[in-house]
Amino acid sequence: MATTPTRLSKQARREQLLDTAVAIVRTRGADGLTLVTLAEEAGVSRPVVYGHFATRPGLLLALHRRLDERHRAAVTRALRSAATGADAVARAISTAYFACATDMPELGAVTAALKGSPEMEAVRHDSADRYAELMATVLRPYSPLAPKDLGLRCAGVLGAADALAAELNRRRATDDEAVAALTGLIMGSLGGGAGRGAESGAGPAETEAGAAGAGLGTGPAEAGVEAETEAGA
Repeated sequence: MATTPTRLSKQARREQLLDTAVAIVRTRGADGLTLVTLAEEAGVSRPVVYGHFATRPGLLLALHRRLDERHRAAVTRALRSAATGADAVARAISTAYFACATDMPELGAVTAALKGSPEMEAVRHDSADRYAELMATVLRPYSPLAPKDLGLRCAGVLGAADALAAELNRRRATDDEAVAALTGLIMGSLGGGAGRGAESGAGPAETEAGAAGAGLGTGPAEAGVEAETEAGA
């Protein structure tokens, strides 16, 4: 006896479609993701997909936001459990960053597919700003630099992190080499007194990451991620 499929709420359907989109990009690459292929793989009609995303760039942007938010949330969670000390925090950032780069190759594929899109440029700049702000906040207790100067250095380090992630995905570097390289760059960006605050008890990475990661992490913060994802799409 045939069963009637459960009707999903709009948000649940959206999540199902984005999950399916991730699977398509992972198996076929970003070029294989279209509104038509998404409808076919998700087992829904084309109007359902068009109702959620309207255009292929709209779908790619929604998928990019979702993957990027998960990436930042993973980094934030790693920082909350990091040991105290500049080197420990720098290594936690580096390890989480490259773990996401290898676990979520779809993010790079989707970013490349959107290259040249004005909307993507705005999203890319916003994402970079959020990462730099998060890094600067958790590293500030270990640096004598003014907040603006530290923020600029963090922005530069993130550019290097992207380049190292590309080397890692091309198998021109190992995980350990990439982590060591990025950790060294982060430590070098702190300026004199990089060890300042190393004995300060509960660990700035744990306390500051909660504030910097509002809307990026777990618990109440994670609810902010979902709200932003829905609003942004």
